[in-house]
Amino acid sequence: MDEMFIAHGVELAVIVRGVDAFDWHAHFTLLADAIERMRRPGETVLSVFAGEQSDFIRFNAGKVRQSGQVEQGRLTLRLVQDARQAYSTLDLSGNAHTDLSDVSDALAVLRESLLDAPDDPHLLFDTRAWTSSTRRDGKLPDPQALVELVARSAQGLDFVGFYAGGALSRGFASTTGSRGWYEVENFNFSWSLYQPNGLAIKTTYAGDAWDDAVFAHKLREAAARLPVLLRTPRVLKPGGYRAWLAPAALTELLQSAASDGFSTRAQTSSTSPLYKLNTGAATFDARVSLAESLELGISPAFNDDGYLRASVPLISAGQSVGRLTSARSAREYGLEPNGALPQEMPTSLAMAGGDLAQDDVLARLDTGLYIGNLWYVNLSDRMNCRLTGMTRFATFWVEGGEIVAPIPAMRFDDTLYGLLGDRLEALGARTELMLSNSTWGQRATGGVQLPGALVKSFELVL
Repeated sequence: MDEMFIAHGVELAVIVRGVDAFDWHAHFTLLADAIERMRRPGETVLSVFAGEQSDFIRFNAGKVRQSGQVEQGRLTLRLVQDARQAYSTLDLSGNAHTDLSDVSDALAVLRESLLDAPDDPHLLFDTRAWTSSTRRDGKLPDPQALVELVARSAQGLDFVGFYAGGALSRGFASTTGSRGWYEVENFNFSWSLYQPNGLAIKTTYAGDAWDDAVFAHKLREAAARLPVLLRTPRVLKPGGYRAWLAPAALTELLQSAASDGFSTRAQTSSTSPLYKLNTGAATFDARVSLAESLELGISPAFNDDGYLRASVPLISAGQSVGRLTSARSAREYGLEPNGALPQEMPTSLAMAGGDLAQDDVLARLDTGLYIGNLWYVNLSDRMNCRLTGMTRFATFWVEGGEIVAPIPAMRFDDTLYGLLGDRLEALGARTELMLSNSTWGQRATGGVQLPGALVKSFELVL
């Protein structure tokens, strides 16, 4: 991989891919150059681009039920004058003449809007000039070859899945001189193997380097546990049970807590679910470390306010050491922004692994719950970071280090301070990358990289 950052005249280095389809980078550059010329004295224009060139395939019973390709580009213009600002978002056609005309018309409308716009007391954006470029080729499966691979590998299985893969593009340009481009190829494939009784095992495979062998291994691993789903379910009474939380399950818990847990705005207003951690009133186990890790390369190294982004340590040795500060929060509270998005949510949350090898998980668990997935996770007690939700697919009862029966869906209610605090026994040595599976409007960037966690007790309530 090859990347290039030039900030304030200092080159840090990057580059990486060539796109066979439409060149959105060249088109965005053309529009950004034109906007520079259209700008009037006293105006600043911030331009934000989001695009994709994606393949989508939906499977049912191991067969293709829906497939297609999406190529789209969207441009958001933000016109700023003095302390006033206005926004407009355009769907781009890719035709230079048409899009330049639409941009010109949009700027005219924004200028009219600014005449009646009030001053924004929290307006802040970076006026410094910088250049950032990340372009990375991926190794993606050919759609037709993927269909054939699934047909062969899932023969005799009730395979239900959704594949999304291709190039994601993000761009930023400011009339103050900043230019940013982010373009990567990646994929996200999630599937479930169903039994006639309606129980299933869910698996996810994501990344930027597809490997048929890895897919086949994941599929075989899940299929090997299918017979257990036909056994008589083990009905449990409410109470605390020793449990292994697989990376996908831990992801649901951490993402719910992190939605505003590391937010400067939420912390300052005392509404963060990690408020006690932030104030030092509570701690996690010393083995727990979390960071907003831009080194994962799964989200752009710049934001829509024109700030370059860098990794931010959030928790170190179980204690709060950082927070995510957006430009608006920085202006409101007199702080320095650190590249956080307006929502102040982590986009590349990474947790350090531990020393529990994957092959030793069941033996170390001995007797208890193996929890593969959780769903419908929400906060039930914000100030104590207590979370509630449901167990889902691939939740098993384990005895003597062996999976012996499925567990019916049950509700849990537990605090993250306990699960990652005094009840944490071990963290998995292997971390798993899980990219965002959001396709609302367009495929999202970002994701998490987490290990699993062995806990002494996980509270089931009904």
